[in-house]
This record gives sequence, C-alpha cells and structure tokens, in this order.
Amino acid sequence: MQNKEVGNEAITFSKGCDEWLAFKQNTVKESSYLNYKFKVNKYLRPDLGSLSLGELANFDMNEYIIKKKNEKGITDNILKDCVMFLKSILRFLKRKYRIDFDLDFNYRLNGNINEIVVFNEKERQKLLKYLMESQKVKTLGVLISLYAGLRIGEVCGLKWEDIDFENKMLNVRRTIQRVYLGEKNSKIISTTPKSKKSVRKIPLAKILIEKLKPLSTLYSKDDYILTGSSDKFTEPLVYRYTYRNVLKECNITYRKYHCLRHTFRN
Repeated sequence: MQNKEVGNEAITFSKGCDEWLAFKQNTVKESSYLNYKFKVNKYLRPDLGSLSLGELANFDMNEYIIKKKNEKGITDNILKDCVMFLKSILRFLKRKYRIDFDLDFNYRLNGNINEIVVFNEKERQKLLKYLMESQKVKTLGVLISLYAGLRIGEVCGLKWEDIDFENKMLNVRRTIQRVYLGEKNSKIISTTPKSKKSVRKIPLAKILIEKLKPLSTLYSKDDYILTGSSDKFTEPLVYRYTYRNVLKECNITYRKYHCLRHTFRN
C-alpha cells in the first residue's frame, strides 16, 4: 500500500496514541477509556512514542513483544492488553494515514489454559453454614456470589432495588471498580457491567430468598446491600479483605474471589 499523504510517515507514535485515545473516549465507557489510557501511557508510549510512523512500518513487533514479556512487572494479562492495544492503534493509524503496518504478529502468549478452580462440596457447605448464620451485612456479598455467580465489582454495586423477590430474580445493573489515571493516581467509579451480556437477570436461589428477604425490610431500595447506605459503597479491593476473613473463619484455603463464580457455574 502506498502512502498517499505527504509527511504522514514523520508523525510520531505518541501523536498517534493521542488521536486513538481521543477516538476511543467517544466510543467506549469511561472505565474502559481510562484503562486504555493508563496502560498505553505506562507500557507502550515510553517504548515506542518517539518513533515515527514510517519507522514503525518497518519495526519488528514480534521481537519487541518478546522483549516486553521479559520486563519486570509484565504479567501475561498486561502483555495481552499491550498487544491488543498496539494492534488497535496501528489499525486506526493505518486507516487514517494510509500507512501499511505489519499487523500479522506471529508471537503468541503462553498457551497454557488455567485450570478452573472451584470450592468442593465440603467447603461449600462450610461457607453456606457460616454465611447463613452470620449477622454481618458485609458477608452477604460472598453468599450472593456463591449462589448467583456475581463478580466482586457487581456485588459491591448491588442495591436492594436490584432484588426482585416477587419474580424471584436478581438484576445486575452496575459494577464498582477502581480505574487508574497514572502513577499513584486512581479513582473509584460506579458504572454498568463490562459488557451488554453482563447486564442480566439471574434466578434468585431459594437460599438467597431465605437470607435476604427478612433483611430487605430494614433498608431502603436505594441502599447498597453491603453497606446499608445509599451514598456509600464498598470497593472491590476492600471487599477482598472481607472475603479473605470469611475463608479464614471457615478454615478454608484461600482462593481468588472469582472461584465463587466458577463454583456457582459448576
């Protein structure tokens, strides 16, 4: 493909990142945009920002990604995001400036499939007994995730208005998450779940009705379930400590919170 605009090859990758981010800001949720911006600025711009688009057209991306993988603090998930953002930026710049980048990256992340971990039946029964007997409102989220499969951010964003006892349904409408703006700079936001499919209705298990219905009369519809307050919610990082303490009280080996979701599906 020939370059049809004079001087386009001299534009830097850093300027291209700014243009891509400006485009994304108008097409994705705030939480997604801030995630893109943070990771592009932290992981891609420092390495590639000064390169011109002409230099990038002849740049060995596979070699770059392999070197990136060996950097301190680069996990497979971070590297996966870097590859995804890099491809998206280059596609955007290819369309805008008619420069033919090599987008056929041959490098692949390690293909090991993580084993799905669940709580066994004995552990599940221990959790159920503890959670049903607990008088602490903040432990309700663990029970809800165990019997409805909610992610930790979705539990933190759950309000009493989201529990439909009449139709025996739980409505997932929002999620709480911390987004990073830069080094040592972040903020908490309440937003819709990560995809359209994540906004969903889940049949309300009998166990949840038994535990939640009596408590629902003590709060207003607008109150967050985990705090009992309409203007104060629990953020996922803080709620992980509650979850960790629940497992400790039950003498159950720690597993990631997402294990509750896998146990629900199992």
